[in-house]
Amino acid sequence: MTQAIDRPQTSDEVDADLLVGAVDHDISHDPFPVKGLDHVQFLVGNAKQAAHYYSTAFGMTCVAYRGPEQGYRDHAQYVLTSGSARFVLTGAVRPDAAGAEQVARHSDGVCDIALEVPDVDAAHAHAIAQGAISLAEPYEVSDEHGTVRLAAIATYGDTRHTLVDRSRYHGPFLPGYVARRPIVDRQPMIDAGVQPKRFFQAIDHVVGNVELGRMDEWVEFYQRVMGFTNMAEFVGDDIATDYSALMSKVVANGTRKVKFPLNEPAVARKKSQIDEYLDFYQGPGAQHIAVATNDILASVDAMRAAGVDFLDTPDSYYDDPELRARIGEVRVPIEELKARRILVDRDEDGYLLQIFTNPVQDRPTVFFELIERHGSLGFGKGNFKALFEAIEREQDKRGNL
Repeated sequence: MTQAIDRPQTSDEVDADLLVGAVDHDISHDPFPVKGLDHVQFLVGNAKQAAHYYSTAFGMTCVAYRGPEQGYRDHAQYVLTSGSARFVLTGAVRPDAAGAEQVARHSDGVCDIALEVPDVDAAHAHAIAQGAISLAEPYEVSDEHGTVRLAAIATYGDTRHTLVDRSRYHGPFLPGYVARRPIVDRQPMIDAGVQPKRFFQAIDHVVGNVELGRMDEWVEFYQRVMGFTNMAEFVGDDIATDYSALMSKVVANGTRKVKFPLNEPAVARKKSQIDEYLDFYQGPGAQHIAVATNDILASVDAMRAAGVDFLDTPDSYYDDPELRARIGEVRVPIEELKARRILVDRDEDGYLLQIFTNPVQDRPTVFFELIERHGSLGFGKGNFKALFEAIEREQDKRGNL
């Protein structure tokens, strides 16, 4: 079962399962066993610059690279990590390279939510038998560090799930990649006796936006193909403001290590954040990635100092006596949360702290969430109205409300 974190851990090596609210579950009985998220791959217009951004603003460490220097003539790929979270940033170096057209259509965005599985062949076969579309039959890649077995299936839009078994591999990422020195040199801090702290340690969940009327179809896909179960459902007044609305359902594997909220727009007076995303992304795709931290205050302070732009929450949210009564005691005074615009919510299992960035590229599409869980398995339902009103204020500035 989950265990609450009562205070920030002093070590960066805190258990990632604890941070993301994982529960005890024997995956060997699952029809489609999933060990966890292996990596999230982004297609970007300039991988070198993106790698620098995520290294400086998000505190990630570049650990591997593959590009023309290794014989891969069409792309440059940087692998960045923060705890168990792993991002792969892929940029085309030729205009006709695979993925270049996707970047032109979508702008920077998530193309692959890769899953680590114990048996690629069995998982792929089960998925195809249940109606999934295969994008890559099982195959192996090898180098001096070992062998990785891979396959891929399609999900919403241009997004895919690569299935990964790396149990026989000990290299920096995948065969063909070489270890790379970090982009940001933190050795001077270490030499000065200061141990650099990660801003986040794991990926908590990945949210997908789909077209009006398609949410239930994709919920059923994950249930049928992967054996995922419904974890939460938000409809009607749960997830609406005076102007816009959306609907959301959350599917997850048995351990809750892999959680996929799926959103669709709902009919309302004005354009919702989902409508805006679908317009600018030119179709369905991953809307935001929630990353788990064991000290959200320190992470927000460091990321703001590095230039990350977070959504603003009005003072009235924190001054509301109903909020203070509902939340009760949390590990930091509400005034500390107010100073940083961090949201707080409580459910029957505990509480969580969360904050959302503004979009991290010019188009109002992909953004990030920082989340610190203290027993809660939820997604901040009590914050939805305040969050969506904050997003609407940004939409209105862009002229898209």
